[in-house]
Amino acid sequence: MTEITRSFSDHEQIALKDYAERAYLDYSMYVVLDRALPHVGDGLKPVQRRIVYAMSELGLSAASKHKKSARTVGDVLGKFHPHGDSACYEAMVLMAQPFSYRYPLIDGQGNFGSPDDPKSFAAMRYTESRLAPYARLLLSELAMGTVDYQPNFDGTLKEPTLLPARVPNVLLNGGTGIAVGMATDIPPHNLREVVSACIRLLDAPKSTVAELCEHVKGPDFPTEAEIITPRSDLLSLYETGHGSVKARAVWEKQDGDIVVTALPHQVSPAKVLEQIAAQMRSKKLPMVEDLRDESDHENPTRLVIVPRSNRVDTEQVMNHLFATTDLERNYRVNLNIIGIDGKPRVMDLRVLLKEWLTFRTQTVTRRLEFRLDQVVDRLHILDGLLIAYLNIDEVIHIIRTEDEPKPVLMKRFEITATQAEAILELKLRHLARLEEMKIRGEQEQLEEERDELETILGSKARMKTLIKKELTADAEQYGDERRSRLVEREAAQALKEEDLVASEPCTIVLSQAGWVRAAKGHDIDPEALNFKAGDEFRHAARGRSNQQAVFLDSAGRAYALPAHTLPSARSLGEPLTSRFNLAEGKRFLYALAGNADQRIVLASSFGYGFITQMENLHSRMKAGKAMLTVPDGSAPVTPAVIDSDEADTLVCATSDGYLLAFPLEELPELSKGKGNKLIQVPPKRLKAGEESMVGMAVKAPGQEILVWAGKHYLRMGDKDLEHYRFERAKRGRKLPKGYQNVTRIEPAPVS
Repeated sequence: MTEITRSFSDHEQIALKDYAERAYLDYSMYVVLDRALPHVGDGLKPVQRRIVYAMSELGLSAASKHKKSARTVGDVLGKFHPHGDSACYEAMVLMAQPFSYRYPLIDGQGNFGSPDDPKSFAAMRYTESRLAPYARLLLSELAMGTVDYQPNFDGTLKEPTLLPARVPNVLLNGGTGIAVGMATDIPPHNLREVVSACIRLLDAPKSTVAELCEHVKGPDFPTEAEIITPRSDLLSLYETGHGSVKARAVWEKQDGDIVVTALPHQVSPAKVLEQIAAQMRSKKLPMVEDLRDESDHENPTRLVIVPRSNRVDTEQVMNHLFATTDLERNYRVNLNIIGIDGKPRVMDLRVLLKEWLTFRTQTVTRRLEFRLDQVVDRLHILDGLLIAYLNIDEVIHIIRTEDEPKPVLMKRFEITATQAEAILELKLRHLARLEEMKIRGEQEQLEEERDELETILGSKARMKTLIKKELTADAEQYGDERRSRLVEREAAQALKEEDLVASEPCTIVLSQAGWVRAAKGHDIDPEALNFKAGDEFRHAARGRSNQQAVFLDSAGRAYALPAHTLPSARSLGEPLTSRFNLAEGKRFLYALAGNADQRIVLASSFGYGFITQMENLHSRMKAGKAMLTVPDGSAPVTPAVIDSDEADTLVCATSDGYLLAFPLEELPELSKGKGNKLIQVPPKRLKAGEESMVGMAVKAPGQEILVWAGKHYLRMGDKDLEHYRFERAKRGRKLPKGYQNVTRIEPAPVS
């Protein structure tokens, strides 16, 4: 027991809290810096950097033959990246897919996936690969002393900490990654635009983000889909370093069909077709008849959507599909990048480009200093060789006669050990007379190069000019035109449910007991339908199946539901109380239907009313919507539909036989309320319930109305109504005897 205690005391003891905190922080820093986030310098994550470097070490340049991908992955894993082979190969494939990378780093041969399924690539033993020409921009200066090297995972080899990128690859190819507590989403951009912004920043270091956005107009995805994000939002994105970008498919109309020619980045054509087909199967897209995928080698993206008829509004259909499928896609943007100081942070466009230009300036400075050291060393050796050629006989004599000629040469000709060593290593063939002339010529060239290098290194202006010149040349060689057009468009709106339902005429029938049903067509007689025992016809409304059916109860509340959801008139229907919560003691009185902008007149039997639009009666609430204020002792009268723009007169009638006609324009248009007085009824008779308003009708010039008294009616035209025309809220005049017991009033049917 004592020995066990002693063995534990020999070890360091740490509180569990401290150990867990330190272990988690170590893991977090590893994920952030060595796995998930790209570096601002070369825009690569460690696994990508190691793949590109390993391929360059294997000699897989753009001019070489392709080599099995398994060979490359093996080298990467064995030498630099001791992780899973499948993850490494997937990272390699991604850099070879032209539909995933704006400027692919790898040239793949074989099945490297497709836009339908980017992960459908063949196994690495089947595919072959080499570096793409664009990769030269990351590797061409690698052997020029431009970057630091670090030991690999087992310390047997060296690998570069960064690649000396000649262009801001971090913006050009973008990237995504999820670290611990942070993530990055960088969209790809156009090489020429980014280089142009870099040159602007070199010329004018105080340029604002807005000025730089004159060059970098927005992301540029590998596909040719449109970017529809407003310019102001794009500017805000680049000013803050985070935001979103919306891309939309490109389509055109060909022979009546809708043809989609470009999809947003990383959108699968097969998935889009499946999304549209699912809507067709669920009958949510009745205006589309057929779908076809006609994509081929000449047309990589060609999705054909066939409308049901040439009367279909294709713009409306596409707007709906943009809102409900991947034909329109939103991309999150978060410019979270590891900076030159090794710390991750979200950068705006100006800071990002400034950081990269600092990196590029350091890289070019190291390249020039490395070359200057080489030139100076070579000039030093050439000086020694020239001394040897001028004294060639004596040099040969010393070498032949001395046991250790090196110190003798150094002392005799006052040269350094390096120069003496170079003289001793001369081959006999280089002792020709012409060699002296070559040395002098090389000396002159190197002296010119040395002076030029020293001038550039000593002048910030010359350094900027060199960087601009190289950027311009690279953009000219590797750049291309923008693929993603920038087009500001309104946000897509999905079609409402009623817009997706076939528009067919229907008659909505309401019974006294509050049962409802819908019959096809407008030519049916609703009163002739069968009703359940003890029930009878109450009211009917003619509308269309894609409209809202509205119901008005005795308290003046409005309820609405889609007309196509009503049961068929072949049945007895269903009670509205199963759909709505009707207040106790109240009942449903009237049914209404029409377009949202249809105008109607609502009024109570107390003689107050107003004009409103049908959409004001629409409500999704089960308890309905308070619409018409109904005083105690009164009830709503049958609503009057204004079905003509020429309608100019409202005719009201009371139960005591008084009729009043007045201009419709005298009535206010409200969204809800009590309204204004329509016809005057003596207060005493109103309170006693002896007289009330029983009906109203809207008429246009030349139209007739029917005033019903029981089973008899009086037909009245313009001339007949002149006798009853007064201002609103007047008493009107009494109807002829025999028609004074008015029960209802309605427009005369058109023969």
